[in-house]
Amino acid sequence: MTPKGRARVFEQLKIDEGVVNEIYKDHLGYATFGVGHLILESDPEYSQPIGTDISPERVADAFDHDLDIAISECETLYGAAWFYLPEEVQEILVNMLFNMGRPRLTKFKKMNTAIEAGDWKTASKEGRDSLWYRQVGDRANRLMSRLEVVGI
Repeated sequence: MTPKGRARVFEQLKIDEGVVNEIYKDHLGYATFGVGHLILESDPEYSQPIGTDISPERVADAFDHDLDIAISECETLYGAAWFYLPEEVQEILVNMLFNMGRPRLTKFKKMNTAIEAGDWKTASKEGRDSLWYRQVGDRANRLMSRLEVVGI
């Protein structure tokens, strides 16, 4: 993914996930900050109290690391085909993976088959035919609408 693609994904995820410049508890009660960055033992923020301020630079660094992981997970899921997908499709898939993780994205069998075949309309139709689509709402609709018109 190009630097411009990474920047576009960052802007999309800031909208979709939100950006919080302090430590907070996520919906599962885990310490988190930034663009949904789960604090790990290896993070300098580990064991800092809820409400601790986090600099925008640290938020960006943590996001870059998380984005690297999401891209790597997409590379694992799609294999060599990943490198031939249009950047727009890569951005959509990284956004989806960031939201649900590879185990859940892997279950989108028909959508993933259509992705690998370059059939964006079928892929968007299959993405819409999912619990994820019904649960996520506007974000999912926007992503599938983008996918549907790739290359048009």
